[in-house]
Amino acid sequence: MTADEPLNVTVIIGSTREGRVCDTVGTWIAERARLRDDLAVEVLDLAAYAFPSCYPERATPAMRHFTATVSGADAFVVVTPEYNRSFPASLKQAIDFAYDEWQAKPVGVVAYGSGSCGHHTVEQLRTVFTALHAVTMRDWVGLDLLSAGIGERCRPLDTDDRLRAVAAMLDQLAWWGRALREGRRAQPYVS
Repeated sequence: MTADEPLNVTVIIGSTREGRVCDTVGTWIAERARLRDDLAVEVLDLAAYAFPSCYPERATPAMRHFTATVSGADAFVVVTPEYNRSFPASLKQAIDFAYDEWQAKPVGVVAYGSGSCGHHTVEQLRTVFTALHAVTMRDWVGLDLLSAGIGERCRPLDTDDRLRAVAAMLDQLAWWGRALREGRRAQPYVS
């Protein structure tokens, strides 16, 4: 693999609720990322996984598949709603199924909420990913559900401000992704 080979970016759709808009937002950000030649994008929807309700003694096939996907990625974009000033339990559970697989990899966040644009969930995720030795991007993409019009009465997500935020986050993700990929190749990460 060469330094100019596209980064394997996994977009994680973090909500499993019925009636969610997370899949709409996840599809939108994946489409924006796929416009770039330096990124190879895969979408991972947590709703497609039959994770156990309690942490089992041994990993289930769904847990192993999720962890393998995290291991194979160079970088991540986590798409998440803000629920009660944090992110959903389904996303926290999935994040916790992997550990070493997150290390020395960059994570961008696309968050949405009612009024806050997901600000609180981004801060929570920064803390969690820092503990896992991952690098979160300074810039992130926030959507206010009260003004974004996501859902049945959808207005376009591609506003100038949002596209600038997407470009900034993906530029940072690509830079960190290349730097950390080369670093992991040169020397295994130790925590």
